[in-house]
Amino acid sequence: MTEWRTIFMGTPEFACPTLQRLIQRNDQVVAVITQPDRPKGRGQKLMPPPVKELAEKNGIPVHQPPKVRDPAFIEIIRELKPDVIVVVAFGQILPKALLDIPLHGCINVHASLLPRYRGAAPLNWCIINGETETGVTTMLMDVGLDTGDMLLTRKTALDENEDISSLHDRMATLGADLLSETLDGLAQGTITPVPQNNADSCYAPMLKKEDGVISWCSSARAVHNKVRGLAVWPGACTTIGDQVLKIFRTTVGTASGEPGTVLQSSKGQLEVACQSGSLFLHELQLSGKKRLDSVRFLTGYPIPVGTLLGSNLPEGSLE
Repeated sequence: MTEWRTIFMGTPEFACPTLQRLIQRNDQVVAVITQPDRPKGRGQKLMPPPVKELAEKNGIPVHQPPKVRDPAFIEIIRELKPDVIVVVAFGQILPKALLDIPLHGCINVHASLLPRYRGAAPLNWCIINGETETGVTTMLMDVGLDTGDMLLTRKTALDENEDISSLHDRMATLGADLLSETLDGLAQGTITPVPQNNADSCYAPMLKKEDGVISWCSSARAVHNKVRGLAVWPGACTTIGDQVLKIFRTTVGTASGEPGTVLQSSKGQLEVACQSGSLFLHELQLSGKKRLDSVRFLTGYPIPVGTLLGSNLPEGSLE
């Protein structure tokens, strides 16, 4: 642990392991900053962010500013006299007036091997792009988008069948470990910040529902990677007839045929041709129906061999 007065800024489940680690280390967490409660579900009931729930459970004061640029909020932070601000998936860009407050700066835990995959969805895009390695970086924040000097980096192999759900959980834990190591190293003076090489950077934009639309005129590996990367949200999707079909789990095959054509549809084996290779669909969901494995899906919804799956989604189906 350090003796530093620490403010934690984060919002989703991904940020919780790092906050939990700060609590376990007995660091002096003087406040948690998170996004406002948002309406969720069919009833649109206001729900607190996961970070808020964890903070309140541990008796840590919580602030939920609609905009961190608000001068009144910045003054609240200044009055807290933080030595360091730790930021994990907070969801707002911090202004220079805020970045300049803590004595030891604002430290961000970013889920990529910077300068690769700067932006809002690094884990998703590294899977979609077929990376075989990823990791976590801690950095000193500046006014750019994930452009600050790097502190520590940890790498991990990415299996060709791992999806965003399991990778998210692994990276959240790895990020908590790395943040703890980073704070200790900074306190001991053993870490030297390293500038990023902007020439090696790439961008990982926020996901949109349209990103999930499958083009069967891609390689089987490319479609498989899209399914893996979007398995939590928005889900990879195609059409069968006039219905939207979401696909959550696949494996790559070697058969060939016209892209989008069902090659096999018996005994729970649902195989579809791609531009090169084929794809076995293992977990599927029709709009308004339950998510099912391929065995149960084909029992209730037989699909003849030769059926052509398309990507022309009905108007309004992605709303």
